[in-house]
Amino acid sequence: MDPGIIEVKYNKLFINNEFVDAVSNKTFKVINPSTEKIIAEIAEADKADVDKAVAAAKAAFLRGSEWRSMDASQRGKLINKLADLMDRNAKEIGGLESLNCGKIYSNAVREIYGAANVLRYYAGYCDKIHGNTIPADGNYFSLTRKEPIGVVGQIVPWNFPITLMIWKWGPALATGCTIVTKPAEQTPLTALAVAALVKEAGFPPGVINVIPGFGPIAGEALCLHNDVRKVAFTGSTKVGHRIMEYAAKSNLKKVSLELGGKSPFVIFNDADVNEAVELAHIAAYVNHGQTCCAGSRTFVQSGIYEEFLRKSIEKAKAKKVGDPFKPETEQGPQIDKPSFEKIMFMIEEGKRQGATLETGGNRIGNEGYFVEPTIFSSVTDDMTIAREEIFGPVQSILKFETLEEVIERANDTYYGLAAGIITKDINTALVFAQSVEAGSVWVNCFGSAPQTPFGGYKQSGIGRDLGEESIQDYLETKTISIKLPMKC
Repeated sequence: MDPGIIEVKYNKLFINNEFVDAVSNKTFKVINPSTEKIIAEIAEADKADVDKAVAAAKAAFLRGSEWRSMDASQRGKLINKLADLMDRNAKEIGGLESLNCGKIYSNAVREIYGAANVLRYYAGYCDKIHGNTIPADGNYFSLTRKEPIGVVGQIVPWNFPITLMIWKWGPALATGCTIVTKPAEQTPLTALAVAALVKEAGFPPGVINVIPGFGPIAGEALCLHNDVRKVAFTGSTKVGHRIMEYAAKSNLKKVSLELGGKSPFVIFNDADVNEAVELAHIAAYVNHGQTCCAGSRTFVQSGIYEEFLRKSIEKAKAKKVGDPFKPETEQGPQIDKPSFEKIMFMIEEGKRQGATLETGGNRIGNEGYFVEPTIFSSVTDDMTIAREEIFGPVQSILKFETLEEVIERANDTYYGLAAGIITKDINTALVFAQSVEAGSVWVNCFGSAPQTPFGGYKQSGIGRDLGEESIQDYLETKTISIKLPMKC
């Protein structure tokens, strides 16, 4: 696609099925990370706009409203309709996504199709959410009823703007909740484009609202709002702590958090080295390294360490970095200047602390936030690059000797989002999978599917996205006990 023909059609807040200016009339600039040039100016939500959006969502949730009165199966049809419209507009939305956050264009389009399939997965759940009858003691007929929690606030990050938004929309809509979404200030364009499809699909006004703005203003107001019953957030662990505080300070709203990670990717001597290099490369560099579950700690057993390192360096050097719209490009820019500067700082920290820079480590060009694919060897567990999220195209390759050793080292972190292992020994795989402290463990693969829950142990989060588990986070359980006139 030619980026010159991409049109930004929607630059206002989406509240109550209408695009509207911010109450303050303020706007903010959205930057193309490939060129550092302004793409568009977008309406900037603050507390007054959050109040409007929450009021619209609350009205849509009231008993007797069109949304609350709708048959569950009809909700499923609406969700499927939205998925179909996303498919229809996938190339256009993917182009916006690539322009806005530097994703490889073909990958961005695939993500739109993938997000639509997540909606279809949850559309199938709409009329299958139910409680149970309970053989309670005494002369009672007891049952549970599952009810939607109410208005939910959803705060979405910039690394997978559509994917992670839809991961949150799907279960919220399936359960009958109403939504106020704040996309990341770096990447609001595609959220607004999908919001336009919400109205076209036929969702009642107020069911889905999208309010671009900044975290310390709009995000904080959403988390503190007493009419919001739940907040779902994906982002940094630091901000996750703050959201927990906001929930406690307001109405003790439910919170689900998908936070940071420093995922171990462990490769044993019996692995096919070429396959292992390929998979570990994907795990470390997917989305330019801007992935919370990235396998950025690559542990390699000593018997194949040198061969693995040599081939990994060759692969990193061959990676084509540049314009995300060119078909030959494999890695685009980092999202913005602060992220770029953090990555460069972390690379310098790695060198300062004694790791060996094998390749990369430099900026590419003078325009855009492009970073060379970077590999460090001789990395020890206490180094900053082995302990903290870099969120960039940097792979740390560490050597280990035994299964017991690498389990202990893999768990020596306050994160616990994901882990991967490559081995031909099923016993090794099972022992590792059961011992590692991570929400997802991938054996001879690396990645999630819509049917499988995704979330973290420890400070990588609370609750789960995807799968049946995420639905429970949007429900309340009501117990109903009815005294019977006689023993049955």
